[in-house]
Amino acid sequence: MTMSAAPASADEVISTSNQATQRIVVRVDISEQKMTVIQGDKRVHTWPVSTARPGKITPRGTYQPQFFSPNHKSSKYNNAPMPWSVFYSGDYAIHGTTSVNQLGAPASAGCVRLHPDNAKVLYSMIYETGKNDAFIVVQD
Repeated sequence: MTMSAAPASADEVISTSNQATQRIVVRVDISEQKMTVIQGDKRVHTWPVSTARPGKITPRGTYQPQFFSPNHKSSKYNNAPMPWSVFYSGDYAIHGTTSVNQLGAPASAGCVRLHPDNAKVLYSMIYETGKNDAFIVVQD
């Protein structure tokens, strides 16, 4: 895959898919604090998330998963549990949280937090599909 200077939009990622039935696109909408998961051309999940709280940043752009860590602990934040982590940009990941009451509002240090049950579903979907056929689009 060739990387361009401007990130592809989720619509471009979907429409240029050679394997549309297999490809997964995870859209994170910062302004609405929600995640939409698209498999092939079908929306299969919509979940509340928590992204960066004021003073922190959740990076915007289009990414592919870098690595998986099902029982990750934060090395930066007192070994905070990060179950079902899918890392997509350096130290930034989509992962489960114990702070489920904060979902739907900005609360993280920059990662994208999900209910642990939803994080497990997403982790499994991306893991089974493969990193090359999964895209994470983080947008305002």
